[in-house]
Amino acid sequence: MEQFKQVEACVDRVIETVGKHIVLGLPLGLGKPNQLVNAFYDRAVADSSISLRIITALSLEKPTPQNETEARFLGPFVERLFGDYEDLKYTSAIRNNTLPDNITVSEFYFKAGAMKKVPSAQRNYISSNYTFVARDLMLNGVNVLAQMVSEKEVDGERRLSLSCNTDVTLDVLPIIERERQKGRTIVTVAQVHEDLPFMYNKAMVAPDTFDLVVKNEAYATTLFAPPNMSVPNADYMAGFYASTLIKDGGTLQIGIGSLGDAIVYACQLRHQNNDLYKQLVDQAALDKTLIREYGGTDIFSEGLYGSSEMFVNGFMHLIKSGIVKRCVYDDIDLQRLLNSGQIKETVTPGMLKRLLDESVVQTRLSQEDVQYLQRWGIFNEAVKWTEEGLSVNGELLSVDLDTLDNFKRVTETCLGDRLKGGIHMHGGFFLGPRDFYQALRDLPRADSEKICMSSVGHINQLAYDHELLTAQRRHARFINTGMMVTISGAVVSDGLEDGTVISGVGGQYNFVSMAHELPDARSILCVRSTRGSGKNLKSNIVLNYGHITIPRHLRDIIVTEYGIADLRGKTDEQIAIELLKVTDSRFQEALLAEVKKVGKVKQSYQIPQPYRENYPEKLAGRIKALREEGFFPAFPLGSDFTDEEIALGKSLKDIKALMERPKEMIRAVIRSFVHKVDVREAQPFLERLSLTHPESTQDKILQHLLLMELEENGYLKPM
Repeated sequence: MEQFKQVEACVDRVIETVGKHIVLGLPLGLGKPNQLVNAFYDRAVADSSISLRIITALSLEKPTPQNETEARFLGPFVERLFGDYEDLKYTSAIRNNTLPDNITVSEFYFKAGAMKKVPSAQRNYISSNYTFVARDLMLNGVNVLAQMVSEKEVDGERRLSLSCNTDVTLDVLPIIERERQKGRTIVTVAQVHEDLPFMYNKAMVAPDTFDLVVKNEAYATTLFAPPNMSVPNADYMAGFYASTLIKDGGTLQIGIGSLGDAIVYACQLRHQNNDLYKQLVDQAALDKTLIREYGGTDIFSEGLYGSSEMFVNGFMHLIKSGIVKRCVYDDIDLQRLLNSGQIKETVTPGMLKRLLDESVVQTRLSQEDVQYLQRWGIFNEAVKWTEEGLSVNGELLSVDLDTLDNFKRVTETCLGDRLKGGIHMHGGFFLGPRDFYQALRDLPRADSEKICMSSVGHINQLAYDHELLTAQRRHARFINTGMMVTISGAVVSDGLEDGTVISGVGGQYNFVSMAHELPDARSILCVRSTRGSGKNLKSNIVLNYGHITIPRHLRDIIVTEYGIADLRGKTDEQIAIELLKVTDSRFQEALLAEVKKVGKVKQSYQIPQPYRENYPEKLAGRIKALREEGFFPAFPLGSDFTDEEIALGKSLKDIKALMERPKEMIRAVIRSFVHKVDVREAQPFLERLSLTHPESTQDKILQHLLLMELEENGYLKPM
């Protein structure tokens, strides 16, 4: 391992080693070493004889205003939140179409919609299941692997942590070693960031895991931290419905974004305000039999185990709420006995007896048996195995446990208190707001060690250890999002039918497939029932579509803001009827007619009356009433926005929506000019957007609309 203070010197060494043809593999999201990446980029820009190809995913970009008003609103927020974060130079070059000919960038996952109209990003996209990415990096000739790491002295030794990105790195490092044995030259580089949370377990590696290490305090710039966004009504309701399908004592996977936040909030409501939660479930038109069989409405007494490719901020909230607390153990015998209830996590003489009866350890304890018992906390650390017997605080005991008196004495002196080594959260990568990173940094080591950052090869499939993972992931609920669902149950999540990539398949296919392979698991895909507004309003439940992510034969559970559609094992007609029940009522009849036309539903079928009231206004009224009682807050996991920014953000969003409906917009403009509010109270809002004394007609209209929206949203008092 060779250490560098300057990234430029590190780039020099890499070029000396691999030459001028560089294929640079980078982690997705947070774990990119931006200063090092920019040094490679600058070198290739300056020297056209260098060929640089970057292969990565989810290249993070600070919010960019689309117009002058957005710039006034976002400017102070971006400066406050992102500080001295160093942008990746290649992202702006891709957007501006100024990427030099000797530099290409390929990603396997985009931020949703971020690269929709960026030709080079669309051309160079690599479609790959998350579990195939390590393989595909090698197929594409990666010869430099680089990532950001954290550093700490642990038990007297310097250690590095892969921290936020164990996902692909843990899978690809063994492949790199095999390729090196074949004669390939591949360099691994780490850049240390002092603020990156240090994660233990599989994330912790020896410094010589990397060939080159860059360490410079000046590079410890602000970590990219996307803020929590508000949760819209549709996501709140879908998250609430999905939460009824989560079984206590089970396994949970969720993703980033407002839907994930909604699921977390609903779980907290179920756990902390159970009477209200049950009341809301009773009022909803849900299949109570489905909930009883696959989910529940009681508190999480046993708790959940988190197993998710993305360790999101919501999981930290679930941990703090005492919901994610079920530990799993990397030992099939212990896990099997825990699952069956034959042992608990509290160490007792009965536990040791059960292990003896099951031949997990022998009645005459070997050194390996004692090591096993100590590893899992069944024996305390004072116990020493010797040829003569068990030495415990100066007392020598026989290793023969088939003698009742000796067994009793061993249990009196050798047993620990609780099982140790349990994990209540497995994650592949993390990304989240600033308070999430701070919470990770503040965790005591014992609590941090209950979180294990691991590889997607481990988390997203069962092949890693089928028997053990099946035992750990009991009652798994893999909850993800989709864009559209066809009436036959196929789901569109990552692209459009013209080939445009919206995001990427990521791990969604893996989790859906795993849900069918595990004996008691379910895949839950949440889809907003509509998209767009005004003349552009469309249903997301459609007859068919020219691109799919999840094929119809893997259909399972679909959730919209209007309810739950259980599709597993059903006929095409039953599936169509289930989906029609959760379709927005503005599109139900037209879709039903289409389905009848192609013969998938009998002509006499009519949608039952209880499902004909699927309108957003009805949902809004329900959420508003609950919000007035202090529930379903706009930002359930907190916010980095100030109160002023929240007010402006909501009002500007409403104005933008109005602009898509010209007739309503004209009426709103007329109404806004006769609408009166307390201008003095509005002063801070107007100053933020430089609208105190508007000069142009456009700004005058904007000022009046803004004041009206602020008043209607409850942020200003009417005159």
